[in-house]
Amino acid sequence: MQTGFRLNLTPIKEPLGFVKVVEWLTAVLAFGTCGGYTGRNVVSIFCDGSGNETLSATFTYPFRLNQEQLVENNTTLCNRTVAETHLVGDSSSSVEFFVAVAVLAFLYSMVALLVYLGYMHVYRDSDFGPMFDFVLTAAFAFLWLVCSSAWARGLQTVKDATGTAGIDSTLALCMDGGVKCEVTEYASMRSLNISVVFGYLNLLIWVGNAWFVFKETRWHSQKVNAQQAAGRGPAPAHI
Repeated sequence: MQTGFRLNLTPIKEPLGFVKVVEWLTAVLAFGTCGGYTGRNVVSIFCDGSGNETLSATFTYPFRLNQEQLVENNTTLCNRTVAETHLVGDSSSSVEFFVAVAVLAFLYSMVALLVYLGYMHVYRDSDFGPMFDFVLTAAFAFLWLVCSSAWARGLQTVKDATGTAGIDSTLALCMDGGVKCEVTEYASMRSLNISVVFGYLNLLIWVGNAWFVFKETRWHSQKVNAQQAAGRGPAPAHI
């Protein structure tokens, strides 16, 4: 059996290779839409008879909100001295897990495409290649489910902490009588919402791809052969 590199573009025209290209693209879009994000909400503070104040709630990837400063120490707002205040919450673990899975999926898709295009003759002549591919594809499908769910929850934490209710509960000044706090300008979180969508889309794609990879394994061929043998039934007895 020859094991050298032999370029063959045929797998790209088949579901096995084509879906890998789609996985590569959707993985890029998944981590590209949330990594490096910066948002800024404008908080308006309506004081009782002493004018209004404005604060900026800025938050960036990886969304360690408890390190994002909302008010500097000993700032005067509404004729009151306010201590240093930070946003509440930390979604860094969920979004970093999500990005890590997306990057690993991107790298594995590239390696798999290289094997499909250059070493498909080795891949299909061995039992190990398809079985290893199937196990990893199934594992990535599971990881996409976990990380997308975790990041969806983490994103909701970011939205809650930077919204009016979150600011009210974080900033003690907002609880004083005659003072009202409200987020009047919201940062666009469209790209973050899209990243969650791409996460679940990747889940569906990797689950579908697992079926095409499974068809390359000996487990599938053994099942098909057994079904064909059962369909033919026992050979007729000779008299």
